[in-house]
Amino acid sequence: MSEERKKLTKETLGITPGRPLQASAGDIDALRKDIQMLMDIEAIKQLKHAYFRCIDTANLEELGTLFHEDVTVHFIGGTYEWQVQGRKDYLDNIGYSFNKESIGHHNGHQPEIQVLSETEATGIWYLADHMWIMNHNAKTYGTAIYWDRYEKVDGRWQIRETRYERLYEINEPVPERPALSSHYLGVHGTEPL
Repeated sequence: MSEERKKLTKETLGITPGRPLQASAGDIDALRKDIQMLMDIEAIKQLKHAYFRCIDTANLEELGTLFHEDVTVHFIGGTYEWQVQGRKDYLDNIGYSFNKESIGHHNGHQPEIQVLSETEATGIWYLADHMWIMNHNAKTYGTAIYWDRYEKVDGRWQIRETRYERLYEINEPVPERPALSSHYLGVHGTEPL
């Protein structure tokens, strides 16, 4: 792996304290800034939830709107390490994973959002996921810690940098194709390689 493995602490992840989560004692303009910060935190939560929904539904068009043009992506799993630079490279690669022969189930929990400025924020998320690759008779599941950097561009928050490292990953063979009564990616996913 390209980076030395380190403990997953706020310090090693580069997460610094953001603006304090307390109401200002100042005037109405100071309170407006406080409210805006809370709205920014909510917008970032919605951004990340949209990310999970878009990858599991292979909605690459909407997914592209969630990322900064120069996004950095670096994911470390138990059996893989994946790095891409830029929105175009990310979208060109991610579609291959969410194809007609896959089933994805990704949930992000327990967000820790730090607003650093009016246009910068960081976040830590706990991932729980299941991924079936049916044409390879395989299932992967586990958890990971995501750490992200966000940037507000033209009034919209975007993912500027996203990384994760697995806390655990279990890979199992699937002896036979599951009997699916519904398979969204089977209809809407990309063609497998």
